[in-house]
Amino acid sequence: MYNLSLQHICYLVLLFFVFSVLGWCMEVLLKYIQYHRFINRGFLIGPYCPIYGSGIVFITVMVSILSGMESSVGTTFSISFIGCGILEYAVSYYLEKRFHARWWDYSTKPMNLHGRIWIGNLILFGIGGTLVIEVINPIMYSLFALIPEKSLYVLTSIIILTMSADYLTSHFVMKFVKSSVESSEADNTESISKEIKLLMHNKSILYRRIADAYPDVIYRTDRINKRMREIKAEIERIQQETADNLDRIKQDATYNFELMKVTPSQIQEEIIDKQEQLILQLKEDNADYKVIEELQIEIQEKKQYLEERKKLYRIR
Repeated sequence: MYNLSLQHICYLVLLFFVFSVLGWCMEVLLKYIQYHRFINRGFLIGPYCPIYGSGIVFITVMVSILSGMESSVGTTFSISFIGCGILEYAVSYYLEKRFHARWWDYSTKPMNLHGRIWIGNLILFGIGGTLVIEVINPIMYSLFALIPEKSLYVLTSIIILTMSADYLTSHFVMKFVKSSVESSEADNTESISKEIKLLMHNKSILYRRIADAYPDVIYRTDRINKRMREIKAEIERIQQETADNLDRIKQDATYNFELMKVTPSQIQEEIIDKQEQLILQLKEDNADYKVIEELQIEIQEKKQYLEERKKLYRIR
């Protein structure tokens, strides 16, 4: 049974905060390497990215729950791989639906799922989660244990209040982004992005920070999403028509090849043979009319086949 005491909850809050800050530091470093300038990443004003802290807390809790049944590096890796993937996908989906913007997109990377997650990140999540659970968490918990009980509660309360206030402030900023996207008359994501950035840079530093934090953000209104669905449907229709045409060309080529293998004289001999069989059937008193009908159809098909064969010879 997983023991979730008040002290352990405080430890989880501290763990969430520490790894949110570390995640922010990593994001800032990666973007500095990419853009050669400081970018305050994340939706919140402070130096933390809650998605990283949430992932670590989720992995920690799940591993603790499952430790009674099975505890291994492979299990930890699997929980980190799957759990963080679900979390990243869910956050991406929620933010896009909530604010009409896709804040990260892996569509150009191999083995991605709807551009929200991709195999490379999932493997890193698996490795990172395993490293945290097996190496870093024991060190962190030993350090947390050194904090006096009252100080632990005060520190936890400060973190919760600070991040809650930060979230509320950032939420109002994001509402402006959403309303600006919805009221935009632009008909493509690039135009909307330029329009939103211009609007936000003319406002306070809090709004400018959001515009700078995600330079690669993709804004999508309902109108653009509808247009993208229509384009996708049209592409699929064209692809299907192309495939059907290729099948038809292949069938025609196969049919013409079969025609080339048989000479007109051979076809005529087959027609004469079928006609003789038909005459014999008609002469019999107890003639099988089903056989007669089949012979008539075969003769007609052979005659048509002969005409097409002659046409093919004339073309050649």
